[in-house]
Amino acid sequence: MIIRKRGLAAGFESRLIFLGLGLILFSGCRVRQQYFPEGNVQTGEASWYGAEFHGQPTSSREIYDMNDLTAAHNTLPLGTFVMVTNLSNGKSIIVRINDRGPFVKGRVIDLSYAAAKALDMLGPGTAPVRIEVLPNISPPAAAQKFSVQVGSFILKGNAEALRQELEKNFGGVYITPFTTPQQVYYRVRIRARARESAQELALELSARGYTAIIFEDE
Repeated sequence: MIIRKRGLAAGFESRLIFLGLGLILFSGCRVRQQYFPEGNVQTGEASWYGAEFHGQPTSSREIYDMNDLTAAHNTLPLGTFVMVTNLSNGKSIIVRINDRGPFVKGRVIDLSYAAAKALDMLGPGTAPVRIEVLPNISPPAAAQKFSVQVGSFILKGNAEALRQELEKNFGGVYITPFTTPQQVYYRVRIRARARESAQELALELSARGYTAIIFEDE
């Protein structure tokens, strides 16, 4: 089991997103969703998380239930269903992606306690797995939306001033509030068409002297 930071901050405001985007391939007249650069299958190492995160918000805004068959993945659209197979013992389970992670290099998926138990990997903590996307019951890869955040302010007037400044050179600038129990923050963001365009936009903003952070929109 891998211990790392989660919760509201990790779910909404702490994730830089610079990972590869699944492509759409055209075969004849039929559009086939491709969720990973190499297709709809991914292999790698899985880990799991349990009681220490039980009851906390996930990146999808759902409350994490360690007894549900869910998982965290860094690039698949939230709501994606995948078949996960433990390559050490051949056991498989279907889980739904409702969180982001894992945040350890070399790991591709973070399973709930229930999913890890079904795959018989609680003891070892990690296992080599194969992830197969079930596209017929999953949202399309193209459903993901991204934006680039340029600033976050307590005073709405400061956010409005930055919005007007950015609109001189960029389209799709907007202000979105984020409320915590103590404060309301006004975040200035620019919409992007896809992950790649968000990366290009962030580089351009950085070259102009702004601090740019890419987010997957809630």
